[in-house]
Amino acid sequence: MESQLNFNIENSFDSRYSFCARQELDELPYSFTITDPTICGHPIVFASKGFLKVFGYSKDEVVGKNGRVFQGPKTDRKSVMEIREAIREERSMQINLLNYRKDGTPFWMLFHLSPVFSKEDGRVIHFVGVQVPISPPRRPRWSASGVVRNGANMCEEGDRVCGNTNIMFGSCRREVCSDTPVELSRVLGLLASESVLDDSSRGLGIEETCEASNLEKQKAEVAINKIFSVLTRHSELTGRFVCAERHSLPGAGILSSALNISLGRIKQSFVLTDPHLPDMPIVYASDAFLRLTGYAKDEVLERNCRFLSGADTDFSTLYQIKESIQTEQACTERQEFVLELSPYITCS
Repeated sequence: MESQLNFNIENSFDSRYSFCARQELDELPYSFTITDPTICGHPIVFASKGFLKVFGYSKDEVVGKNGRVFQGPKTDRKSVMEIREAIREERSMQINLLNYRKDGTPFWMLFHLSPVFSKEDGRVIHFVGVQVPISPPRRPRWSASGVVRNGANMCEEGDRVCGNTNIMFGSCRREVCSDTPVELSRVLGLLASESVLDDSSRGLGIEETCEASNLEKQKAEVAINKIFSVLTRHSELTGRFVCAERHSLPGAGILSSALNISLGRIKQSFVLTDPHLPDMPIVYASDAFLRLTGYAKDEVLERNCRFLSGADTDFSTLYQIKESIQTEQACTERQEFVLELSPYITCS
């Protein structure tokens, strides 16, 4: 079971791109993953070295897993639903998301999702997900000298308003030299406030939403463009062209990503065929079916089920199946294993 899944995951990437694609993608200095919605569980089929470094995982701990494993108790469910909706609609999107590293550390990132389309039939082959860590905004901090420091805004003279903070303060140096209880308590209060501000700064972005800057959004766009440049070039070498934009509408028999993901949750062995296409080919095969028959997905899709027949196949059973298809009736036949046939009706 596990070996068949591993084969499907490796084949998902290697059958589409040339053998040098992995190496060239690993040379890119970005954190990103590539997932396959047609495989059960919508798993990761490629994780960049940058991704492994950011999240602290090894390759074997990531490939084959769904991206939800990087979420945690404080991940916004609404944001997750927006990502699922983008997958269902097969479109690009950017969103601020709280994820977790392997050691449990939460951090904010800009997540950029983009579908990879087959140029020949318009279906979604993969999804690319780029993760750009978001730098939390810097908050005003008290220095030991009683000076508020906030990036370039820094006041060095006492009794002065700094920027828009509207905080009046005096020079700590005079207070340090004073030995009165009142002055000493003010100094200790200033030092304590620095500690409090430091704590709130460390928590920033965990309790509150962090927004990505324009620079971080640009970084995500640059990363996506570089990744697609590599994928496009290496798909040309195999003759199985991919692109970032859908150039043609999916033809008959092409299942959407959302339907593929939903069907992947079913653990039984089954196939879907399309009677509106010539020779009624298989358009979906479950992982359990592939394990049962020993075939790879590419060896099954777009073929008629008759290739599964052999010398000992009862042809009277095949005739009954054919009759059921023509009359659009369900049937159950026993041929070494139980075959159950039901019409699949779609509403447009």
